[in-house]
Amino acid sequence: MRLVNHEPPAMDLRTTPVHLGQGSRAKPVEGFTWDPEVLQAYSAAVAADGAEGRMVMIFDGDGPGDHWESHPAGDELVVCLSGSVTVTRDVDGLPDRVVLGPGEATINPAGVWHVVDMQGPTSILAITASLGTDHRPRTDTRPTEHLGTPSPQEAP
Repeated sequence: MRLVNHEPPAMDLRTTPVHLGQGSRAKPVEGFTWDPEVLQAYSAAVAADGAEGRMVMIFDGDGPGDHWESHPAGDELVVCLSGSVTVTRDVDGLPDRVVLGPGEATINPAGVWHVVDMQGPTSILAITASLGTDHRPRTDTRPTEHLGTPSPQEAP
């Protein structure tokens, strides 16, 4: 995984996310995967951006999400590009559901646990706070045990 300092002519946001950092910089993240070692390397590479850093990526899917997530360092923008997606937030123990169609968006506030369910083939664009994202397995309707990437304080 490495941040690219030059601008490639085109990139696929499904496989090469872009990191938005301080100084209004946009850098493609080549070699990105959801492997824990790559996530730690990404966190280390963007640590200087702190809570202001954002990852921009497109996700394709079909079906229920397999994990809850929370972004304590900042809000997340979720945009439905095609299909239909339901974003469910855990707000004080109660589900808050938002259904999005193409061109519609929602904001997941910082620190709020949420899960994404796609109804049929769906594509979403997410702009997410880079540091401190937590993931928890989806075993029922509410988040449970903790798994995640380093918090802003834990990042190398």
